[in-house]
Amino acid sequence: MNIDGRTEVIAHLGYPTHAFKAPMIYNPYFEADGINAVVVPFACRPEDFAHALRSLFRMDNVRGALITMPHKVSVVDLLDEVTPTVRVAGACNAVRRLPDGRLQGDQFDGAGFVRGVQRKGVRLPDTRALVVGAGGVGSAIAASLAQAGVGELALFDVNAGVALALAARLREHHPHLPVHTGSADPQGFGLVVNATPLGMAEGDPLPFDVDRLQSGTLVGEVVMRTETTALLAAAQARGCRVQVGTDMLFEMIPAYLEFFGLPVTTPERLRALARVKY
Repeated sequence: MNIDGRTEVIAHLGYPTHAFKAPMIYNPYFEADGINAVVVPFACRPEDFAHALRSLFRMDNVRGALITMPHKVSVVDLLDEVTPTVRVAGACNAVRRLPDGRLQGDQFDGAGFVRGVQRKGVRLPDTRALVVGAGGVGSAIAASLAQAGVGELALFDVNAGVALALAARLREHHPHLPVHTGSADPQGFGLVVNATPLGMAEGDPLPFDVDRLQSGTLVGEVVMRTETTALLAAAQARGCRVQVGTDMLFEMIPAYLEFFGLPVTTPERLRALARVKY
């Protein structure tokens, strides 16, 4: 990839950065199609995030920013404008500068996850779903599942107040959707999602009791430390289908590209070009 004085930068903001996969997907695509842009990881600690975000967008060649853990929730209050999806999710994973200089945020995690499970044949109106983890990514997935017409939705977070707040937002915007909170028991659910950071570090406990999973349940993962995490391996041993963390990423990138005003491609082409390493 040739970087020159006309290269536009998409900053990838999070902490830590060692598990970032986006640069290994975007950058090969940019290179293959001659798009003069680059995704650069920035390891930004939470206490520095507010200052770093504003400083980055003072650079004229910064096209936008990908926002990941632990900043997806805190970034919302730093923006001048957010989409309705961000309001429901309470989290944001993409920021761009508008022509008047204001910062606008949107959310694509949930849409990417939902497109992935639908491609695997899940009929959401007929599905009971459990989302474990109600932070930035979990809130986005729950919001998109609701938007896609999931039959029933259960939420769990170790911080019960976070799950209750998400449930309240969902009930406000989707009053006919049954929403429950308070348990991470996966028994009886057709779709179970790990939307926690558990699995990012070696030796992490599993986010829920896999022995309670039913054969045939689809278990979705957001952790990208490795393709088959300990959770997914345990779920497969129970006869479950799985969705790996990078599936969500490949599905959401076309929406990101459109948001940033860059040429759009398909998830299939991104997969063919990607140089993902674990």
